[in-house]
Amino acid sequence: MEDRIAISRLKQGQLSAVEPLVKRYQVQAVHAAYAILQDKATAEDVTQTAFVKVVERIHQFDESRPFAPWFFRIVVNDAVKTAKRKKRNVSLDEQPDEMTTHLAALLADPAPQPEQWLEEKQVREHILKAIRSLPPEQRAVIVMRYFLEMSEADMVSEMDRPLSTIKWWLRDARKRLRNLIGPYHAEDES
Repeated sequence: MEDRIAISRLKQGQLSAVEPLVKRYQVQAVHAAYAILQDKATAEDVTQTAFVKVVERIHQFDESRPFAPWFFRIVVNDAVKTAKRKKRNVSLDEQPDEMTTHLAALLADPAPQPEQWLEEKQVREHILKAIRSLPPEQRAVIVMRYFLEMSEADMVSEMDRPLSTIKWWLRDARKRLRNLIGPYHAEDES
């Protein structure tokens, strides 16, 4: 079912219309929340709460605009708020779980050669550890830009922050990531 049809039905009070939206966006929403929160159960809770908010706030949604950015704004904002509330610092020695492995796959070449697999896995894990070390707002903009492929203009709208703030967060996050993944990046360039 197309988003617009589901939204129209939701606005008419048909709660079952949220199901196609859940099917279409749940996995991506959990991944986005996880990249910010670093906790699978909490990411799933944030995603579930976001869908509840969709049902509660559907009358505020402007149907002339796309649904996905509006929905992911809810997810990312709730994930950032939850991360700030928890002030959770994830150990860099933590073993990657199923979600981390999946996120790492998003960064991977779709069909790596077998001899490259181990090296690429180590690089992906190193990148994810670096992302985990960023403050929640910077993790959010990295997730929005590189995982959700949002433009800076969309990020401004979604995070309700000035363009200068979004650019600063992105610039600072990229700088930190370059410093943290430098050894791997330098090897690739030689």
